[in-house]
Amino acid sequence: MTQAESKIALLIDGDNAHSKFIESLLAEAGKHGKVTVRRIYGDWTDTRLSGWKAQINKYAIRPMQKFAFAKGKNATDTAMIIDAMDILHSKTVSGFCIASSDSDYTGLAQRIREEGVFVMGIGEAAKTTDAFVNACDIFIYTENLISQGDQDVNKESDKGKTEEKEPASNQKIATHKTQETKVEAKAKLPQSKITKKPIDIKFLMTGFEMVVDDAGMAYMGEMGTALRKLDPSFDSRTYGFSTMTSLFKSLSDFFELEYKNNASLYIKLKKQK
Repeated sequence: MTQAESKIALLIDGDNAHSKFIESLLAEAGKHGKVTVRRIYGDWTDTRLSGWKAQINKYAIRPMQKFAFAKGKNATDTAMIIDAMDILHSKTVSGFCIASSDSDYTGLAQRIREEGVFVMGIGEAAKTTDAFVNACDIFIYTENLISQGDQDVNKESDKGKTEEKEPASNQKIATHKTQETKVEAKAKLPQSKITKKPIDIKFLMTGFEMVVDDAGMAYMGEMGTALRKLDPSFDSRTYGFSTMTSLFKSLSDFFELEYKNNASLYIKLKKQK
């Protein structure tokens, strides 16, 4: 089944996901198929879900009312799991997107994956357990997503933006600082904005070895897939790059990029001098 034919069920834990990321949630799920099922679960008598109420009609999301069984408890996770299993056995979708940081969905993700069905998760890095992340085929951290508020701010900042020239007296100093920065940047590896640790070159090498061909080259698309198999949460955006290509360009001390037939991009190890 092609991606265009794939159908995705987006199930949102309203108690555990923020409404400001709704456009990004739909966009991430939409990368893997058409989002045909859109449901959000929660107790809609609770004022904490007020942020979601404005989004429900706008994005054609079906609200699922679940009252708490007891004070301090909610039935959201149970309802989502039951619905997910019903959808799974109906065979109406080819993939799931679970929007939550709750580790209670670990078993659900494992069960979906055991059926050979694609499952992705979206949640906060600080709140999501490794078990839930690794139970998914892909896991996206909300720290890598752009919220609606961020988009509005970016649009406003772009309006009327003018280019300012730096005073001539500062140009030589700036040039010198730029040269120093380039030297430092070459020596440093991209750093994760989540863990604050540099990217693991050994990890990238392992992914490379998984897909390298007899000519010593790895197709960029397959490289991304291999790295996600090793770590479902691997994302170039974590290191400040919008694409895998731009990430590997920054690692020119270790890898080289080469186009074949002026179209397909491949990676190869850089020869050490």
